[in-house]
Amino acid sequence: MEKASNGTSALETQTAELDQPAALRKIISVSSIAAGVQFGWALQLSLLTPYVQLLGIPHKWASLIWLCGPVSGMLVQPIVGFHSDRCTSRFGRRRPFIVAGAGLVTVAVFLIGYAADLGHSMGDQLNKPPKTRAIAIFALGFWILDVANNTLQGPCRAFLADLSAGNAKKTRTANAFFSFFMAVGNVLGYAAGSYRNLYKVVPFTMTESCDLYCANLKTCFFLSITLLVLVTFVSLCYVKEKPWTPEPTADGKASNVPFFGEIFGAFKELKRPMWMLLIVTALNWIAWFPFLLFDTDWMGREVYGGNSDANATANAKKLYNDGVRAGALGLMLNAIVLGFMSLGVEWVGRKMGGAKRLWGVVNFILAICLAMTVLVTKQAENHRRDHGGAKTGPPGNVTAGALTLFAVLGIPQAITFSIPFALASIFSSNSGAGQGLSLGVLNLAIVVPQMVVSVGGGPFDEIFGGGNIPAFVLGAIAAAVSGILALTVLPSPPPDAPAFKTGAMGFH
Repeated sequence: MEKASNGTSALETQTAELDQPAALRKIISVSSIAAGVQFGWALQLSLLTPYVQLLGIPHKWASLIWLCGPVSGMLVQPIVGFHSDRCTSRFGRRRPFIVAGAGLVTVAVFLIGYAADLGHSMGDQLNKPPKTRAIAIFALGFWILDVANNTLQGPCRAFLADLSAGNAKKTRTANAFFSFFMAVGNVLGYAAGSYRNLYKVVPFTMTESCDLYCANLKTCFFLSITLLVLVTFVSLCYVKEKPWTPEPTADGKASNVPFFGEIFGAFKELKRPMWMLLIVTALNWIAWFPFLLFDTDWMGREVYGGNSDANATANAKKLYNDGVRAGALGLMLNAIVLGFMSLGVEWVGRKMGGAKRLWGVVNFILAICLAMTVLVTKQAENHRRDHGGAKTGPPGNVTAGALTLFAVLGIPQAITFSIPFALASIFSSNSGAGQGLSLGVLNLAIVVPQMVVSVGGGPFDEIFGGGNIPAFVLGAIAAAVSGILALTVLPSPPPDAPAFKTGAMGFH
């Protein structure tokens, strides 16, 4: 087995000849799994922050529930990536992990959907929050769901990199389709979340301890499981992998490098392009996470003037729920723009002079949109002040302005969901690193910012009087810095040619 130039095992590669990139239809089929994954993720983003507050967690601590994601992502995705690079199953390297991830999603969704019911059966009082037992069950399910999502997404992207066989253009196309199907999942998830009476499709979801909001959430998750299982089954039956056999070392034994030695070695051997990519990615996600975690909460609190606290008035809770549903509609518009933009990433990138320039420019769009949330919030507050604390929500022009921000943010989001992963695959192919491990390392630049936002977002907002605006402004600053660095220090990717070395295997 060939190793990196200094002899470390962190960047082990195969010396076998590359197969040709897989047919586009196979890449599209594997990419479609993203729709099932993102359906559930969209439900998390739009509905779960309000839901945990209804269970009794105060707003300033609600962000802590999202700490599950980055902690599991920091551990799970690099480990899964490492082992999927070396899996010798007769079913292939990536497919067993994708199936396992889909199974874990099913378990997690059951726990989340039935948290209130199970909590009540274990002793929670119906009208006395916090519902501690329901919160504990919800947190367990939420944790498993994030582990499952990381188990799914890492191998899926590595599978696409394998199918691209080191071809830079094919890699960008594969990640663009993955981003497109993420948008499809987003549209479905946000549309389901914005529909008030979806529970009537599965009427048994409403129970004594599970009200209309809870029943809608439960029904949405049932639909997401159905979609995920369907696309996963079809894709993995259609696209096969050849089993991987590790090449023996000089002493005739297969190399067996411990995971932590490999991951630390991977960091030690990272080239400058990958380090710059990690820095730009981290700043980019510091900008994104405050809005992604609290966008519907922002609509319910700041734009609609509602309140989800247990002691809030009935009208305040109604306004908050109306705002959350309006936020879900905005996220659906966001996903539609994201989908169309994803299909045009390759063309737009060529017109703008390359991937790094495109990423830099859209980061400034992200910064402007996040800064504009301040203006929308001030307009909504002025309307409530001038109309004696309006009890019917914001005027049409304020709602339209907020929804426009959601839609425009689909443009930079399409780039965030595709270009960093494509660049990571390209840079790792040219350095000889395994695709699964390299994408796991990139994932650390995503989960560390999420940990920072999850731990510090709520208390940071409290310092400035509560609400979501302080974190959004900080995100705008991070987006601007990320854009500057993308334009000035991020290297341009190599020409559209197959990489000389890669860990990719052939498929049939």
